[in-house]
This record gives sequence, C-alpha cells and structure tokens, in this order.
Amino acid sequence: MTIDRRKLLFSISSFVAAAITLAIAFAASLPRPWWALLTVYVTAQPMAGAFRPKVIYRLLGIAVGAITALTVVPNLQNSPALLVLVMAAWTGLCIALAVLDRSPRAFLFQMAAFSSAVISFPYLDDPANIFDTTIARVEEMAVAILCVTAVHALFQPWRAIDPIRERADTFLEDAAAWCADAVAMGSIRAEPLHRRKLATDITEIGMIALHLPFDDPAAPATRSTIRALQHELTEILPLASAAANRLALLDASGGCGAPLMALRDRIAQWLGEARAGDEAWIAQGEALARLAGEGPEPGAHPWTDLLRESAAMRMGGMVTALVRAHRLAATLGAKAPDLSDYRTDRFPLARDYGIAAMAGLATAAAIMLYCAVWVLLAWPAGSATAAFAALITCSFAAQDDPAPVIGRYLTATLRTIPLAALYLFVILPRVDGWFMLVLTLAPALIRMGYIQADPARSAQALPMFSCFIVAMGFLSRFQGDFAAFINTGLAQIGGIVTTLAITRLFRSVEAQWSLRRVLSANWSEMARLADIRRPFRAGDWSARATDRMGQIAARMALSSSAGPVDAADALADLRIGRNVLPIRGALPHVPHAARHHLGEVLAMLVELLRQRGMMGQELRPANTLCSAIDGALAALLALASDRHRHAALAALVGMRCNLFPDAAPPHLEVMP
Repeated sequence: MTIDRRKLLFSISSFVAAAITLAIAFAASLPRPWWALLTVYVTAQPMAGAFRPKVIYRLLGIAVGAITALTVVPNLQNSPALLVLVMAAWTGLCIALAVLDRSPRAFLFQMAAFSSAVISFPYLDDPANIFDTTIARVEEMAVAILCVTAVHALFQPWRAIDPIRERADTFLEDAAAWCADAVAMGSIRAEPLHRRKLATDITEIGMIALHLPFDDPAAPATRSTIRALQHELTEILPLASAAANRLALLDASGGCGAPLMALRDRIAQWLGEARAGDEAWIAQGEALARLAGEGPEPGAHPWTDLLRESAAMRMGGMVTALVRAHRLAATLGAKAPDLSDYRTDRFPLARDYGIAAMAGLATAAAIMLYCAVWVLLAWPAGSATAAFAALITCSFAAQDDPAPVIGRYLTATLRTIPLAALYLFVILPRVDGWFMLVLTLAPALIRMGYIQADPARSAQALPMFSCFIVAMGFLSRFQGDFAAFINTGLAQIGGIVTTLAITRLFRSVEAQWSLRRVLSANWSEMARLADIRRPFRAGDWSARATDRMGQIAARMALSSSAGPVDAADALADLRIGRNVLPIRGALPHVPHAARHHLGEVLAMLVELLRQRGMMGQELRPANTLCSAIDGALAALLALASDRHRHAALAALVGMRCNLFPDAAPPHLEVMP
C-alpha cells in the first residue's frame, strides 16, 4: 500500500496537537481531558481549509454556547420540561442559522449549538455545579482548538491566496475547453458534474477569500479583485452555452456563412492555445473580441442574420470575459490593482430559508424526543445519549438526507468498540505516565487521522474518534470499569440509533424534492425579475442563479430516479433570466407600440415561470409566447438602431432560441 505523504503529515500534525492537549489537560487537572482530545479531532478537518480564521469562529461559538447554558439552566432548573424546550429551541435556531450562512461563519453557530448541548444536557437533572462545569468545558475545548490550530499552522502553513489562485487557474483552464466545444462543435460539455464544478469553484473562491484578512497584508485590495473575478467567471459559461445554442441552430439550417465560420475557427484556435498570464495571447483575444463585436454582414434572411449576429455577439462576450478573468487572475495578491473597469460589489449566494427552517425544527424536535426518552426510562447514561445525539444532529443538519451518513456513523462506531475494549482492558493497565500513554495511543490515533485525511473515507473518522476516545475516558487516573464501558458504549449507540430513527421520520427527503425546491425558487425569482409591475432591481440575480445552478447539478447527481424535474435545464434558465435584463432595461427607451410588444412578452413569461414555480417542474411554453416574441422582434426591427434596441433584439433572439429551439423561423420582413 502506498502511503500519501500529505495525509500522513496531516495525521501526525493532529496527533501532536492531541498529545500537547492531553499534557495541558493533565497538568491543569481538567476534569474531562477526553472532551479536549475529542475536540482536537472534531476541529482538525483537512477539507475545511484555513485554521486561523476558523479558530475565532469556533471560540466565539463556544463562548456563546457557554453564556447560553449559564443563563438558561440555573433560571429554569425547577421547570425541566421548559428547560428542555428552551435548549432545544436554541439548538434548532443555531442550526438554522448555520444552514442559512454557508460561509465559514457557520462554524460559530454550529459550535454554539454543540457547546451549549454538551454543557447543559448532562446536568439538566443536577444543575447545582453548572458554573464550574461550564468553565471546565470551555477550558477543555478552547485548549484543544488553540493547540490544533497552532500545530497545523506550524506543520502545514496555509495562505488563502494560494488555493484561490489554484481554483481560478483550474476554472479558466476548464472554461477554455468548454468554450472551445461551444465554438467548434456548437455544443458544450455541461452535464451535472461539470456544472457543479463550475458553480462550486466560483462560490468557493469567495469562501476562501474570507480568510484573507488573517494572512494577507493586501487583503482589502485582493478581496476586491476576487469579487471582480467572481463576476467575470459567472459570465463565461452562460455566454459559451448561448453561443453554442445559436451556432447549433445555424449549423442545422446551413446558415452559418463563411465569415462566421472563419471567426469560429480563429476563436477555437485561440482557445486551444490558452496560456495563463501570456500578454500576447490576451492581446490576441482582445482583437478577436473586437472582430466579433463588428458582427457579420447582413444578408437576405432577417432571422438568419439575427442568429449570426447573436452568435458573434455571444462569442465576443465569451472571449472578453475570459480575457478579463485572466487579467484579474494575474493580479491576485497585488496591493493596488486597477479595478476601475470591473464590478467589485459583493457576490451573494442563494439562500433557502425553508430548508434552514426545516433543519432547525427537525433538530429541536429530535432533541426534545431524546430528552423525553431519557427522562421516561430514568436511564443514568441518558444525558450522554442526548449529548451524543445533539453532536450527530448538529454535524449533519445541513444535508438533505442525513440518514445514510448517520447509518455509516453507526457502522464505524460498532467496528471501533472492540479496539477501544482492547486498549482499555488489555493495553492501558500496563501504561504509566503521559509519555507512555501517548506512545501507546500513536498507532490507533495516527491510523484514524490518516483515514480522516482521505476524502473518500473521512466520514468514518469522527465516529471512530468519538467511540475510541469517549469509551476510554482519559481521566487523570486510570479507571478500567467494565460496567461504565458498556454503559458509555450503549449511550453512544443509543444516541446514534435514536438520531437515525428520528432522521428517517422527520428529515429524510429525496433529492428530487430538494431539487424541486431549488428549481422553484429560481423560477419564482425569475418571475419577479420579469414582472414589469415590480421595481426593476437586476442586482445580484446572476450570482444567485449561478450558485443555484451548482446546487441543482449536485442534487441531480444524487438523484437515483428520474422525475419531472430532471428535464429542467438550469443553464437555459440562466440564459433566459439574463435575457430578461436588457428587455426590461429597454422599456423606457422604445416607442409605445414596441413597449407594448415587449410588455406582452414579459407578461407571458412571468405567467410561465410562476406556473413552473408552483408546479415544481418544467412546463412547455405556450405557442402564444412564441408569437409574442416574433411580434416584438418585428416591432424592434422597424425602429432606428440604437444600443437599447440592439440589446433588446439580441435578448429576444436568445429567449426564442432557449424557449422554442425547434420552432420554425419567424417571418420577418423589415431590417433597417
């Protein structure tokens, strides 16, 4: 078996942090060193990125959870039912906020939920020592977080700008291939895997940028550059797919023409020679974009001319976005980049308040049921069951269907119990002192840490650490109590089984259901965008739509059965929404007759999108909408050319091609 050095280094770093944490816990006589040891491995997540910024969020979360426990438990100790209700509601609120905030700030809410649960639940029936307990838990978790942060920073130095550059370069390399497909073949490799990679790359670049203030002296300028880069990257795929759509229609009808074919060949050759940071290559791209902007010469068929012009315009926009993105990627980390020609406003993500509320309510309901079972059975280890159940619920609350992951959590726990028993009753009785203890634990913890560093197996690591560390206790004096070991093991298994049962009852949803929610939200927002009775606020729609496109692709990949939503094309929806913007922008600048035609198109589109949003599936547009688009095209062609008329014409062509790709060409006669 080949050993991965990176994974081994991560595992050794975590083990060193664990050894230091144990030494401090024993020296300071902390009551439960095993909490500190478990916290080391819970926070040492190799795929999570930077430790330095997350340590602040985690410590703040622990502080908020501790303050909540100190405020609630003593004041409600005489009303256990009300106390459980309040703590469950608090935990549910924190989880809802964590699901809603998809940035690293979510660690604050998760840690606040987890810390308040592990502090309060074991002492609900005896809150007299809640203050001392809270201080001890805070010390144990804080020591662990600081140790793991310091050790990983020493062994694995991390700068936010490096993965941002890597993501940007990877995206631009893939984008060149996507664009080459669009130009050369009139098609684009945009199956769910590629769409998800596109959207997650754009989103994660912004997520990583949140860490910049902690390690980059030029953080404000770099964050502005990254925001500009995100906006440019968002332009590339819809423009490439729009160009592919027009070119495919032209190829099918034989109307591409020699000049446009020559332009396609030059752009495809340019894309095939993509070289990051090459000024000559970038200058050649700028020249091609200008050439595409000139458009082909008009011919005898107005619809074919419009398709050619639209294809040239989209190819030119695609090349321009690529060139601008390459220029921005080359300036990442510069102290004073010139961003006067770029958008640097924030890049917002789509938020699903319904999913967040459901996650919070399910967490609160689950915790109340745990505590009810604990009280009714009068089980001495029931508090531990509630604490473990809260840990598991908090860890997987953001997933659509946490049940399969929790099932694997249970399997990994059952596999680890024999190893914990071997250590507790055979190996540890022969160990004396911190150094021998650390040396003895090394094989097991380093092996588990190596598993944690493997993305394919990392989900198995947390239950293994939890079972192994909690079962042995790790107190200042060895205690090999078989009854306590069995009771603790049953508490862990009980917490997992209870969580799994409740999750299957209240939280498990099919990928199709979640996919329908995201699509409906996208269609509903597009309907509001197209409604002329609402204020025109284009704002950040493209950013949210791109983010949703990644969510849609991810859920399509998880869906095991075909459903009515599988026919939905998020890329086509993104293009349609982008076509709405110039049409609404042109309304104040065209005569009344043309405005009436454009308003009729938008009204019919709003009705279609609302029906899709309510039904949760893609519905075929009525032919009357196609006729309305043709009427608007004819009305605009009769007007003198200006930039508003030109943009609206291109948008109507795109909308017709996206909504009615198989429709017969319209009969257009006037083209001044």
